[in-house]
Amino acid sequence: MTATIVSPRLMRIGGGSVGQIAEVLGLFGLSRPLVVTDPWMLSSGTVERCLAPLRAAGLAPQVFAETVPDPTDTVIEAGVAAFRAGDYDCLIGFGGGSPMDTAKAIAILAAAGPGQKMRDFKVPAQADKAACPILCIPTTAGTGSEATRFTVITDTETDEKMLIAGLGALPLAAIVDFELTYSVPARTTADTGIDSLTHALEAYVSKRANPHADSLALSAMRLIGRHLRIAYHQPQNAAARESMMLGAMQAGLAFSNSSVALVHGMSRPIGAHFHVPHGLSNAMLLPAVTEFGLNDALPRYAEAARAIGVATEEDADQVAGSKLLEELRALNQELGVPTPKEYGIAAGTWEGLLPLMAKQALASGSPANNPRVPTEAEIIALYRKVYA
Repeated sequence: MTATIVSPRLMRIGGGSVGQIAEVLGLFGLSRPLVVTDPWMLSSGTVERCLAPLRAAGLAPQVFAETVPDPTDTVIEAGVAAFRAGDYDCLIGFGGGSPMDTAKAIAILAAAGPGQKMRDFKVPAQADKAACPILCIPTTAGTGSEATRFTVITDTETDEKMLIAGLGALPLAAIVDFELTYSVPARTTADTGIDSLTHALEAYVSKRANPHADSLALSAMRLIGRHLRIAYHQPQNAAARESMMLGAMQAGLAFSNSSVALVHGMSRPIGAHFHVPHGLSNAMLLPAVTEFGLNDALPRYAEAARAIGVATEEDADQVAGSKLLEELRALNQELGVPTPKEYGIAAGTWEGLLPLMAKQALASGSPANNPRVPTEAEIIALYRKVYA
């Protein structure tokens, strides 16, 4: 099998590296950025960590701060209008996955033809054109969006979370500064941490796995497995924060060059219909979906358990696989991950949407990459299993 490997042209990694944003722009001859962020980043002043060094270098960055959780096509259209209203030569996504995904989608839609909408670019379409370069600066250790060729946008007419893939979504550069994560709330640390663990695990067991992505996925699982609990309980622990940020980035590179699978396929409809944060909906699903496919890729799941640190080289694969399931359940319990029922989703509403959610999960293409490819009925059964 031939693997196609993509990654940003430049990644500046390390504590304090956000201060080098103007230098990074200068390396590519860029000087007129539109910074895409969210209202909290703006109101809290956090976005100044990005804006201040740009102004100090004599640049005049402007801000689009209308990003919402689970970015929508209407927000993207507003962002395209803002982009076209100015003389910008690049977009900077600053924040969690939502601002970064929004910046990517703005670049893609701004390059589109008259009358085209975001839904025209959802997979299996290839979104390979962007109106300008994208730079990403993550403030959470989770989505890995700073390193991927993907963006996820909600269609407001259908409540579908659309996976959009292509070179148009691939950042030109990324700045990965773990110091930006010190103020992240514990709930966000947990959710984004499990999100990054899911990225690495799914990339490793995916039918699209390849040696390059494997090495990144295993490294990410080693980092996340040993440091997620520490970062959750000790938010000012620099070593844990740095390891989680590096692990999230490596997990992003891994699934961008392999794929995600059934967890993500089932997670997106939960986010679209019930506005559950993406990492949290992944966490709700991860133990049950892993158990569903365990025996179809047992050697890989066993190796993942060893990388995470819950199984040894001496453990037989079946033992290691069982330890992995135990760890995923224990991690959810320790990090306070609720079930959909505990989250407050009404049973009747959940049940009524299951056929549509299962269809949307399959349509995303991600379940086809799972070691065990589910039927629509099996997806509905899994949704029922995780509810209570």
